[in-house]
Amino acid sequence: MNDTVAVARGVSWRVLHTFFTNPAFLLPSLAFPLFFFTAFAGGLSRVSQIPGFDFPTGYTAFQFVFVLLQSAAFAGVFTGFGIARDFESGFMRRLMLAAPNRSGILLGYSFSALVRWLTVASVVTAVALLARMKIGGGGVDLFALYTLALLLNLAGTLWATGVAMRLRTQQAAPVMQMPVFLLLFFAPVYVPLDLLQGWIHGVASVNPITPLLEAGRGFISGAPELALASFAIAAGLIAGFCFWAVRGLRSAEAAG
Repeated sequence: MNDTVAVARGVSWRVLHTFFTNPAFLLPSLAFPLFFFTAFAGGLSRVSQIPGFDFPTGYTAFQFVFVLLQSAAFAGVFTGFGIARDFESGFMRRLMLAAPNRSGILLGYSFSALVRWLTVASVVTAVALLARMKIGGGGVDLFALYTLALLLNLAGTLWATGVAMRLRTQQAAPVMQMPVFLLLFFAPVYVPLDLLQGWIHGVASVNPITPLLEAGRGFISGAPELALASFAIAAGLIAGFCFWAVRGLRSAEAAG
């Protein structure tokens, strides 16, 4: 256990030091969710006037939940980019040779992804509050919302880590990013699920991200729904991608 913690501490310190001291990594991570929040909550705010849209806390809060979950998932994906970059630079192979317990490598990258997302989430939340976002939920509801986003962050990190460990090149970036992007944007992004029509409604209905979005929006409006289902789905994603990431680590070890 001590070896695992020591490896995780060293990996997370290196990743976070690079993230916070290099504007090329920090600024895009902040700009990406802020752009979507501004574009969606501001530019598309009149969507809330269509018949049937009755979200109680307004369109800003409606879109804030999506941006919060999106930033959580992509913080994990961006961590995967860093892992692939470490393979190309040769650092990861040296790390594997030096680490007495290589499971600490996964733990360190996962922790750094969480801290990265908390930084982004703090900025996005502050901007949303400055934009006078209405919040209907109480402290417990908001805690549940951010916990749900944290779980999605971990799932995204484990997914991207598994890909990076197997392919070990930055050319794998689209493989990490595209499935997450499609899952997020084939969910009810702009309007509630009931207002979607045609094939997109069918896809959104079976999309595992949809219950997470609906639960998050229920938390922020003070009318929780699908809470148990959303946490069960998030736990299932983490369990599946944890196995995926560990197998990826074994693949990287076998490759030398």
